[in-house]
Amino acid sequence: MSLPYFANFGWDAEVVCVDEPYTDMVTDELLLQSVPGTIRIHRVKALSKKITAKFGLGNLALRSLWYYRKTVNKLLADSKFDLIYFSTTQFPVCILGSYWKKRFGIPYVIDMQDPWHSDYYQDKPKAQQPPKYWFSYRLNKYLEPLAIKQVDGLISVSESYITTLKERYPQIQNIPQATITFGAYQPDLTIAADNAQNFTPLLDADYKNIVYVGRGGTDMHKAVGALFTAFKKCAGTDPDLFNTIKFYFIGTSYAPLRQGIPTILPLAKQYGMESNVVEITDRISYYHTLLTLQQADALFIPGSDDPAYTASKIYPYLLSKKPLLAVFNAKSPALATLGEYGAKHVYTFNNVDEITGFLNEVAKGVAIAENYNANAIERYSANNMARQQCLLFNKVVGK
Repeated sequence: MSLPYFANFGWDAEVVCVDEPYTDMVTDELLLQSVPGTIRIHRVKALSKKITAKFGLGNLALRSLWYYRKTVNKLLADSKFDLIYFSTTQFPVCILGSYWKKRFGIPYVIDMQDPWHSDYYQDKPKAQQPPKYWFSYRLNKYLEPLAIKQVDGLISVSESYITTLKERYPQIQNIPQATITFGAYQPDLTIAADNAQNFTPLLDADYKNIVYVGRGGTDMHKAVGALFTAFKKCAGTDPDLFNTIKFYFIGTSYAPLRQGIPTILPLAKQYGMESNVVEITDRISYYHTLLTLQQADALFIPGSDDPAYTASKIYPYLLSKKPLLAVFNAKSPALATLGEYGAKHVYTFNNVDEITGFLNEVAKGVAIAENYNANAIERYSANNMARQQCLLFNKVVGK
């Protein structure tokens, strides 16, 4: 989303990424349509997961680390670069930043799209912890300081992530920092709509469909539970009307294809409303997501019970301009952003009565598309977010 705009603010970018055959993620060829043809892309190999999985190592960053080192070493030796920018949740790759800084004298910036090392799951039951949590927790605790202690600048989708890192590592107190979320990139919706024939429809046209696309997890249960409580309250007064609603939770697991464990459907069963809930654990591609949001009757964004959670994915939802319901922790920074946009139905976990009002509008077919604040649309556009990134880059390199 930033690549089309970096050059406008004085930065020429080259991308180093893992070549598609070495990943087990859902791929989306349409993403290349939004990348300017002038951007040089260098693709690296990775160790085969079939081999490394035998030793319990399937992480893409670890499998590609040696190849990143080899490829970028050559790039830095052959050409002049001013900055290395890590923008990925495959955090182990970031440890190469301190190595390249020492060897080539080039500063680096890390974009914290999620927490890297976190104690969030330490007191959670094992069933609620991510797969291989014991190993990943200890690996992250060891690797994070290798990258963060020498970092020259930090970007994060949540200010609290930066605050935590500065408390953890006093040596980075005075480095440039900025809270910059993912921007809203309008051309992506057009690309999705123009290629609708390439995607399998997921929604049932005989129902009014309320859609969420994104990860699940038990930390979302307070938000989803508020929605389900409101729905049961509505259905108790007019079951025929509210049985026309279906809730879709799509792409709720990071597990490989068809190996995801549902985390929302079990909650729906507790509420006795599993016939109204569809959970698809498999991830879908980015443009399939955008198309599905545009095909929905209404959208739902649940927040985590973790107050630092900001849900950067809110921008595609806002761009879709569909009736929108968002339920977040009262301390989530996402509430302020949604307030700037002027989103009407933004609530906390306890606002069950207000949520019933939204559901009534959807069920009766009177929910209207959102009309958002123009200033907020510009402020959170991909163009402005790229400008903010470049301003931080300038500070790091002393421009």
